[in-house]
Amino acid sequence: MMNWLRLIRIKNLFIIALLQYLLRYALIIPILTYYKVTPALSDFRFALVVFATLCLAASGYVINNYFDIQIDRINKPDKVLIGRIIKRREALFLHLILTFIGVFCGFYLAYVTRKENYVIMFFAIPALLWYYSTTFKKQILIGNIIISILTALVAYLVVSIEFAAIGRLNNGTDILNSKACSVAWFWTTGFAFFAFLSNLTREIIKDIEDMKGDQINGCRTLPIALGTRYTKALVIALITFSIIALWLTYFSVSELANNKLTLYYFIIALTIPYSYLMWSIKKARLPKDFHTASQVSKIIMLSGIIYIFIAGTFFK
Repeated sequence: MMNWLRLIRIKNLFIIALLQYLLRYALIIPILTYYKVTPALSDFRFALVVFATLCLAASGYVINNYFDIQIDRINKPDKVLIGRIIKRREALFLHLILTFIGVFCGFYLAYVTRKENYVIMFFAIPALLWYYSTTFKKQILIGNIIISILTALVAYLVVSIEFAAIGRLNNGTDILNSKACSVAWFWTTGFAFFAFLSNLTREIIKDIEDMKGDQINGCRTLPIALGTRYTKALVIALITFSIIALWLTYFSVSELANNKLTLYYFIIALTIPYSYLMWSIKKARLPKDFHTASQVSKIIMLSGIIYIFIAGTFFK
């Protein structure tokens, strides 16, 4: 069982579920309550949103591992599961089942919310994940950007489907032009942008870590094209930009600037880890050094997600 959980990357799935549940119950619903708007999406249907997201994410992880067997045998031979512990056909079957369940749930949600574009989205996501695993991840930045956009989409889906349900319940679009809607989208965009930047930084770090296997197998990732030195400089630039964006947001949004807990949280839970990550990247030489940096970047992403608890208190 543990091998199957490792195959679908259960830790990453937990972070995805945490992001979506915190966004809805610790931020979106408090915003709706503050502006006297009643949520329309039932707990069951929201759980279905999360379940569909997790199924599609898990299917993406499985198919990525499936096509990465040769690369992983070079970069991390002890962690190869498919072809060594789990049969290839079993992994492919699991991918198909997870994809089917995720798409089916997505189609159902599109029907009950009357959002036809969800059909396109839930069909396009597994297609993108498939082509990411076979093609896009082998190209400069394209794969990194696609995965980072999908990570941001995880956050956007929460607010989008909630207001789609509210709009249908109220038989009109007035709610979509309301203060509640604009505030909810504003805060969700902030967390989505943070998720995009954090994930993009981590994806590039992982490319440096996996450079040896990628190069042998004909990949054209950023560190292979530019070299480790310039790729590290780009990562440090992204981290610097993230820190600047963080503090510009702090001083620009009154709710943040007037909250002492936010000040301490931004310093201790985000700025200091970001600074440590920058130092780690600068000093990194070996794949294990970049693996450590990758784990630090995941902790930073988790810290950003946990901040949702504090953001939600602004509307209570």
